[in-house]
Amino acid sequence: MKKIGLDTARSGIAHTMEEALAVAADVGFPCIIRPSFTMGGTGGGIAYNREEFEEICERGLDLSPTNELLIDESLIGWKEYEMEVVRDKNDNCIIVCSIENFDAMGIHTGDSITVAPAQTLTDKEYQIMRNASMAVLREIGVETGGSNVQFAVNPKNGRLIVIEMNPRVSRSSALASKATGFPIAKVAAKLAVGYTLDELMNDITGGRTPASFEPSIDYVVTKIPRFNFEKFAGANDRLTTQMKSVGEVMAIGRTQQESLQKALRGLEVGATGFDPKVSLDDPEALTKIRRELKDAGADRIWYIADAFRAGLSVDGVFNLTNIDRWFLVQIEELVRLEEKVAEVGITGLNADFLRQLKRKGFADARLAKLAGVREAEIRKLRDQYDLHPVYKRVDTCAAEFATDTAYMYSTYEDECEANPSVDRDKIMVLGGGPNRIGQGIEFDYCCVHASLALREDGYETIMVNCNPETVSTDYDTSDRLYFEPVTLEDVLEIVRIEKPKGVIVQYGGQTPLKLARALEAAGVPVIGTSPDAIDRAEDRERFQHAVDRLKLKQPANATVTAIEQAVEKAKEIGYPLVVRPSYVLGGRAMEIVYDEADLRRYFQTAVSVSNDAPVLLDRFLDDAVEVDVDAICDGEMVLIGGIMEHIEQAGVHSGDSACSLPAYTLSQEIQDVMRQQVQKLAFELQVRGLMNVQFAVKDNEVYLIEVNPRAARTVPFVSKATGVPLAKVAARVMAGKSLTEQGVTQEIIPPYYSVKEVVLPFNKFPGVDPLLGPEMRSTGEVMGVGRTFAEAFAKAQLGSNSTMKKQGRALLSVREGDKERVVDLAAKLLKQGFELDATHGTAIVLGEAGINPRLVNKVHEGRPHIQDRIKNGEYTYIINTTAGRRAIEDSRVIRRSALQYKVHYDTTLNGGFATTMALNADATEKVTSVQEMHAQIKKS
Repeated sequence: MKKIGLDTARSGIAHTMEEALAVAADVGFPCIIRPSFTMGGTGGGIAYNREEFEEICERGLDLSPTNELLIDESLIGWKEYEMEVVRDKNDNCIIVCSIENFDAMGIHTGDSITVAPAQTLTDKEYQIMRNASMAVLREIGVETGGSNVQFAVNPKNGRLIVIEMNPRVSRSSALASKATGFPIAKVAAKLAVGYTLDELMNDITGGRTPASFEPSIDYVVTKIPRFNFEKFAGANDRLTTQMKSVGEVMAIGRTQQESLQKALRGLEVGATGFDPKVSLDDPEALTKIRRELKDAGADRIWYIADAFRAGLSVDGVFNLTNIDRWFLVQIEELVRLEEKVAEVGITGLNADFLRQLKRKGFADARLAKLAGVREAEIRKLRDQYDLHPVYKRVDTCAAEFATDTAYMYSTYEDECEANPSVDRDKIMVLGGGPNRIGQGIEFDYCCVHASLALREDGYETIMVNCNPETVSTDYDTSDRLYFEPVTLEDVLEIVRIEKPKGVIVQYGGQTPLKLARALEAAGVPVIGTSPDAIDRAEDRERFQHAVDRLKLKQPANATVTAIEQAVEKAKEIGYPLVVRPSYVLGGRAMEIVYDEADLRRYFQTAVSVSNDAPVLLDRFLDDAVEVDVDAICDGEMVLIGGIMEHIEQAGVHSGDSACSLPAYTLSQEIQDVMRQQVQKLAFELQVRGLMNVQFAVKDNEVYLIEVNPRAARTVPFVSKATGVPLAKVAARVMAGKSLTEQGVTQEIIPPYYSVKEVVLPFNKFPGVDPLLGPEMRSTGEVMGVGRTFAEAFAKAQLGSNSTMKKQGRALLSVREGDKERVVDLAAKLLKQGFELDATHGTAIVLGEAGINPRLVNKVHEGRPHIQDRIKNGEYTYIINTTAGRRAIEDSRVIRRSALQYKVHYDTTLNGGFATTMALNADATEKVTSVQEMHAQIKKS
């Protein structure tokens, strides 16, 4: 960088703690630590003192695959910008997009609100940054393709430094592609094989412009990250240089205010705009607001609005946040408008004022809340004034040329560019909004496949979604793309101009399902399973009637609306219990409780229970095998997509459990019972399209756990394992084509095993207990395929970056209920060549069976204890199972240490048995393509 005249932060590279301390002495505190070759700042952080520095460096050295750290001087509070640059072999360079971080330096760009194009640069500053970006690519040697160059600017004196460059596509590239309509990855791939920018034509303008034509943007794009801290009790929820968000939402508007408010309502966190986070009547309100502004968390954007309500000035907020005053002025103006709406009420919303509010991005729902009326009344008022949004196109050229692609966003202006067709049958697919734990790209896979299948069948497909990370929001996945929040208001406006023949709500997870009834009530043709049938499956009482009529077995259960009622019902059902709120996805606030004190604590801390928000109690079937079944029903027949046996026993959320297809221990009789029950349920609930049924098997009895009449997160896994594109088949069923007409009537049972294993984000959250339970916490998954279950499981472990080793020393520490079965597991480990350690209770049981492990101390039993031995690198495998809140708390340190020191661990005995089977398999012996696997199915 010095060679090309660009400034960088004072920094140094370290490979050991001694080297790191020497660099820290040079750059001073606070300083920023960044491990090399980790994504999303994993293992990094900001150190304000030596103790924090050593802790972050120890973790960072461990997580960096090259054991290397970059230690920078602190740039906290500086403004952050990014440039997305594309270069070809002839040294043609274009800037696809400039991106400005709303949050100042000190928060990872993946966790920061970002805006495109940059809003607070003068043209001169932009040109300096543009030229610097291109110089960086040339100097680094990026011959072709896309790169991301990040800059920091000192707001006090304008000093510009280069902080990072990624010579590859990145998260920002995906955002820039969606923000501009310029497909960076696609263009980069073609440049890599020798094309030049002037030879490639722009798809969006129908080839009227070449790719060397820099995108022009006549709108503002805002990205807001989505967080799931509630899933990680004990996690530090303050934002730093290590990325913690699990998804993001993007919105497009003609102004910053419109774009920002659309993004806020698209996040699906219960906010329809700048909803207040604190009551100003609270004497502690101002203290809390200042704390939240100074030390940013996931909700800082709302606290900024609260700060203006509480009387803080723009300068006051700037001094606490270092967020550019231009952005703060925009938010302050919105807060003042909110106060005016609250003052005048619905009677003061004349046509001009309402139009002004809508142009600034206010949602009907937010205006209704401010005016003290129902959302429908604001919608009715807009109808009276004939006040509706128009749709503008993302065209890369600011409307200079006509565009062939229908990639659109709404705004309140005069000219509408939607130009909907009038002579084609249209089907609209509602996407899932931002990724979050429990609702991720598995649902987007279903939306994409639905669109592809329906396009093949001649329908015009319309996609509605607001997630820039997904394939569904690519401009060429569907015929028409509306990049809009998936809310009732936004969907109804699109339906108003498109007039689709049908709308599919069962592919986007809980997001569109929540809208199903309201859409139906507004006259929208919801196709597939009816909203009433969806409600019959989701509403516990209605579902209970259906189950009773079919005479199916369920664990003893009850629905309660008050804490004392729960205590009484719990006595009838018996402990342990699974408790959860009704209508949730991903096991939100789901727990296993072991006694009355535990139950009372749950009601006081985890949920607010009422007649509108009942809580479900179910008897917990300990040691049961859980099973997932995906199926499709067309009203006349039911196709079983796949029967998946969970590897972890019941009690671990299905989204966090590894599973096998076909089942690897279940008898044929048990599987046949499940097939019959799925068929009965599909007909009883009048399912049209996909459904997912969960069972538990205990003592050869099949218990029904739940039914979801929608796409499940297992659909992509089953489709890839069996070669049957379930999402496509079900989409055609919803459009009226029967399974028989499609020629898909036979359940496929592959002649090989597929295992799905989850990817967990605990490395991002030091201090969180990695014990698996009924609340889902995984953020991804991998799939292993093999001729045997053991081979498939071993491959899945490799794919999920497991640290499993074939030999060494294993530690066994199991709960009372597992002590009988642990003997068999210990014998298998000995046979594999492991040496064994065990805690006192486990050692006694093993000793009685003739196995003599080395006895180790629990943490409270004296030293050296388990944690010491883990730190000393004595173990290559740990199995630790627990039951009861006290035992879970006591053994938490074992699981955290195992994770930190990269020791493979299992927290269920079934997981342990699967691991021992995998240890004997050679996962790398034979590689087979998916096409070859599916060819085997056809032969068999």
